[in-house]
Amino acid sequence: MPRKKLIAANWKMYKTPQQTAAFFEEFLPLVVDHSRDEIVVCTPYIDLHTAVAAAKGSNVAVGAQNLHWEKEGAFTGEVSAPMLLAIGVTHVLIGHSERRQYFNETDDTVNRKLEYALECGLTPIVCVGEVLEEREAGLTEDVLRRQCMRAFNGISARKAAKLVIAYEPVWAIGTGKTATPDMAAAAHADIRHEAAKAFGDDFAAQLRILYGGSVKPDNCPSLMCEEDIDGALVGGASLDPQNFAKLVKY
Repeated sequence: MPRKKLIAANWKMYKTPQQTAAFFEEFLPLVVDHSRDEIVVCTPYIDLHTAVAAAKGSNVAVGAQNLHWEKEGAFTGEVSAPMLLAIGVTHVLIGHSERRQYFNETDDTVNRKLEYALECGLTPIVCVGEVLEEREAGLTEDVLRRQCMRAFNGISARKAAKLVIAYEPVWAIGTGKTATPDMAAAAHADIRHEAAKAFGDDFAAQLRILYGGSVKPDNCPSLMCEEDIDGALVGGASLDPQNFAKLVKY
């Protein structure tokens, strides 16, 4: 079966609950008839309740930007999978490059978060990608192999059924630089190969791999034409409802 594309917004640390409500009020009518792709909006924790309420009954799902790998405990400032599920969140980003760069996220913590998110029934979007120095040194394939191998460690194909991967070359995030469609497709093929080794060919053939890195309405169509690119993880271009709707309907 063909893989249904997924367009996911990552708002990062932007928008108050009031601004979130205003976004959905304007955005939802623009995509109300859109069924070609799945749409997910990943908001800051403080906006999740508002987003879930606003999106109820629509074709837009709501995701968080992070989670902890334990159900509960003395982890000040953290949020667990059961907490997210309790308010209607269905998706979660794991291992975004900014989490790795600024908050000491590692391949091993990505693995622990992924395992628990899957166990609880969330749809995890696991982020992988290389920095500029690794790209220039010809190490992209090695980096993706390491990140995928460690993220997938100890997880069965049956358990990983909801897994989504997002390839985000770190040098293209928020810089205005974008990997060419050929560069992105090659990286996606590498990721699919690692998924096949971990979970089998049939699983890999159905795995959705998104591209993230300065995705905008003008470059989205050429990226989405690539067979191995199954959607997009969108940062800055997702903050404006008109702009994000235009991108979704590429």
